[in-house]
Amino acid sequence: NYLLGVGRADCTGPVAQVPLMGYANPEQVGGGLLTRLYSRAFIVADRDDSQRVVFVSADIGMVSQRVRLEVLERLKSKYGDLYRQDNVILSGTHTHSGPGGYFQYTLFWITSKGLIRPSLNSIVNGIVKSIDIAHENMKRGRLFINSGTVENSQINRSPFSYLANPASERNRYSSNTDKEMVILKMVDEDGQDLGLISWFAVHPVSMNNTNHLVNSDNVGYASYLFEQDKNKGMLPGEGSFVAAFASSNLGDVSPNTRGPTCADTGESCDNPQSSCPVGGATMCVAKGPGNDMFESTRIIGQNIYSKAKELYEKAFQEVTGPLSSAHQWVNMSDVSVELNATHTVKTCKPALGHSFAAGTIDGVGAFNFTQGSVEGDPFWDQIRDQLLGEPSNETKDCHKPKPILFSTGEMTQPHPWHPDIVDVQIATIGSLAIVAVPGEFTTMSGRRLREAVRSEFDSHGISRMNVVIAGLCNVYTHYITTYEEYQVQRYEAASTIYGPHTLSAYIQLYRGLAKAIATNTTQDLPRGPEPPFFNVSNLTLLPSLSVERAPANKTFGDVLQEVRHQYREGEVAEVTFVGGNPRNSAENATEHNFLTVERYTNTSGTWEVVQNDASWDTRFYWTKGSLNQSNVTIEWHIPRGTELGVYRIRYFGHYKRRLSLIRTITVPFEGSSSTFEITSP
Repeated sequence: NYLLGVGRADCTGPVAQVPLMGYANPEQVGGGLLTRLYSRAFIVADRDDSQRVVFVSADIGMVSQRVRLEVLERLKSKYGDLYRQDNVILSGTHTHSGPGGYFQYTLFWITSKGLIRPSLNSIVNGIVKSIDIAHENMKRGRLFINSGTVENSQINRSPFSYLANPASERNRYSSNTDKEMVILKMVDEDGQDLGLISWFAVHPVSMNNTNHLVNSDNVGYASYLFEQDKNKGMLPGEGSFVAAFASSNLGDVSPNTRGPTCADTGESCDNPQSSCPVGGATMCVAKGPGNDMFESTRIIGQNIYSKAKELYEKAFQEVTGPLSSAHQWVNMSDVSVELNATHTVKTCKPALGHSFAAGTIDGVGAFNFTQGSVEGDPFWDQIRDQLLGEPSNETKDCHKPKPILFSTGEMTQPHPWHPDIVDVQIATIGSLAIVAVPGEFTTMSGRRLREAVRSEFDSHGISRMNVVIAGLCNVYTHYITTYEEYQVQRYEAASTIYGPHTLSAYIQLYRGLAKAIATNTTQDLPRGPEPPFFNVSNLTLLPSLSVERAPANKTFGDVLQEVRHQYREGEVAEVTFVGGNPRNSAENATEHNFLTVERYTNTSGTWEVVQNDASWDTRFYWTKGSLNQSNVTIEWHIPRGTELGVYRIRYFGHYKRRLSLIRTITVPFEGSSSTFEITSP
């Protein structure tokens, strides 16, 4: 038995004007909200509370080094040595629809318009708050583990790379993706449900790179369904049960199960180049199972949720035993790997290959810099001179056969472009080993890593460990392919930044951590070189928040386009208001709701909130007009089974108002649609 705590906190951040993180598409800027983003925290302590392990899964693209360093600093000032870099795992779900701008390395500034403090703060605050809530709610409980197969939810998006792995190895597996889901079930000592963590390998890219609404994608929808099911009668984002659907070795795994087709002809482009006869690679895009990206997100999310629910209900294998954790910082640009007694190889300074710029079938490339776009932009001018630097011969040779596009390890202005110092970390809870990896391992890379860690435990007399990979942890280092996949140089290989022996280096390092845990010598592990903390306060190309205006004879929150008088389930109620920039709200209120759907109760004569902006049935769109004016449109996609009756939609915002030449204030306001009726079909 253990002491267990779970917590959930909002980490959404600014939903407008901030580039979304994931597809590296500068055009893909936030313009509203489909569903809120959450950080979900789970704390496990042993009975005498001598050891603790914290696992956090946050609805963000990836955990950046900056986020991790700031979170650990905050935890230290609050809890002393209770929560540390060895026993706290921070993992991102890898949604591609969350705000970017929370990185300290220069490469990520390009598509995120720099370092965006409000974005970084909301993630750090949300993660810390979710850990605080879990910490305050510790109680005695039990853990159970289960695993099963999820069908019809993934394809390998680089099958030609996968085929480069040895046939003898491929023959041991029935599929070119890992279909196994592992779940950890948490209950209190009376058997009351507390929470769930699921690990399953799939890219949350059901929402494609044309989307502008912030959301948590397919795995976030699975969390929403599970939490709604367990927190009966509560609004989304409320209730004590916490369900995290965490990332795993998803590097080459897409949810777009119809596979890649040419946008113009509809014919398959599942070829080694992912290229179409007309338009080349930019026309080759994979589609999900639904009619549009919203439906695909729900279908994949529903599949993942259904399997997790079934595994949760049948989870009878109890997890018992001691807790342990091991962590090291490693200079990944300089690791020597002993492949065998006579052969030693090395990792490289980070660099990205040409195929990185091509993107994937889930989101084609965006790094088409043209001459015109760098003229006259001081941010770019500084960077352009760096881009023109040629990679050194040493780096070129080290990365072969990768043709280098950006030699990021040799670019240091205004700060280094990529990390050298990387976290490796394992936490064990009884028979469960959580291997926290700093990036996206491909299917086969993940299999090799799990097997290596398991055999290391075996060799020290700890048999039958359940080894799961938690992806996108602690610092982002792009992809990790196998040596064989690396030779093919598709997107994932071009993005394996420390060269062809990256995976071998990680396997050696994680074996070392597993050995230290198995032999109880974690205190003897060298800490390694501390990562840098760059003095970047706020360097951004985001437009500044200016004073806003309402149209003539209107005020903020006034309705511009009214709802209809009647709707039926399956229809969309829609209303447009005079709006304020949603960034004002993000910077003034953490738990801000932009909207509510309310139902009139005759008996009490009051309005009851039935949906909020975390609901997947509501959509909040912000459109910037001219003359500092903007509109907000709220849609409610009325779900099946909605109670008949009288409803209204309300909007809550903030606008900037000038008080004097030098002072502006942020003023809250609200608006409401007229009432409308939902009638029987």
